[in-house]
Amino acid sequence: MNKLLNRSYWLIVSPSVLLACVLLCIPSASAQSESTPPPFPQPGRLIDIGGWRLHLNCTGEARASQPTVILESGLGDFSVEWGLVQPGVAKFARVCSYDRAGDGWSELGPHPRTFRQIVYELHTLLDKAGVKPPLVLVGHSYGGWLTRLYAYTYPAEVVGMVLVEVGVDNPWRLMAGGKLVRSSDLAKGQPIPAVKTSGPLRVSDIPPEALKQMRAGAEALAKNPNYPPRDKLPADAQRMRAWALAQLGHIAAGVNPFESEELASLRAEQAKSKHPLGDMPLIVLTRGISEEEGPDSEAFEAEHRREHTAMAALSRNGKLVVATRSGHHVQLDEPELVINAIREALATAPKR
Repeated sequence: MNKLLNRSYWLIVSPSVLLACVLLCIPSASAQSESTPPPFPQPGRLIDIGGWRLHLNCTGEARASQPTVILESGLGDFSVEWGLVQPGVAKFARVCSYDRAGDGWSELGPHPRTFRQIVYELHTLLDKAGVKPPLVLVGHSYGGWLTRLYAYTYPAEVVGMVLVEVGVDNPWRLMAGGKLVRSSDLAKGQPIPAVKTSGPLRVSDIPPEALKQMRAGAEALAKNPNYPPRDKLPADAQRMRAWALAQLGHIAAGVNPFESEELASLRAEQAKSKHPLGDMPLIVLTRGISEEEGPDSEAFEAEHRREHTAMAALSRNGKLVVATRSGHHVQLDEPELVINAIREALATAPKR
């Protein structure tokens, strides 16, 4: 069994499914409810993308013909998670982190929070902020699904990719009764909702029972927001995490009852070609320290490594790098390894 059930490889299917269904029935709205303000102002800009604003933090100097680096966080994480990586990358490239709708400094967006919705929002955010391609995408964990979908959706814009301990194509899921099933077993073939370009969720429209579940979830997360290795983050990043994890938006940001269908769609897209990313520079960073436990831990860890080896083969110019001193959060355990991988992806990306 895995130690971190809230990361992208594992999911407890529980009352959160009910919450997702309830949120799907909420009518679209155009206003936001304000909560307790963050402990300090956002370091970047809040940009309106259609009735809700997302936080984008770009640092470093733009250089002629050099791609911009875009950092995509894991599930439950946001821009501050790159606090040990972004300053290092900014020394040699333009680099942007952002907060998905509802998380960090960003406002709530439309629901459900499908991969497609998030990719559309990131693309719109970059366009409205004047961040032009080419791009090198960096995705951690759940963010790896998003970066790959972005590359398949906007192939002309992406020239390189770094995948950090990314979510695998057909992950295990832990059911409420303790049974392990594959994501593919949960896919029912239901249609994935179209992207919404307006109508962000309002807290005032959430039914009382769903709101109760969300508040209980936020309260539980806020009790220990900076458990290791997040205690390695800068002090301000830890303060922001302590605030953000207590917000209803943080819970709402992860609601996607169509995830199994979207993973099936991602697998189908990748099955079209042996190397769906072509010749794109691709570096896959995988952990060297196991986070599995229990009698099947060695088998699960071996499968984890095989999955990431296969991930590197998505491109003819892909490679696997083992982060020997890291668990799942390589960007916190070995930030220099991530920085160097980004540097290499930039150096080998085709010039435009």
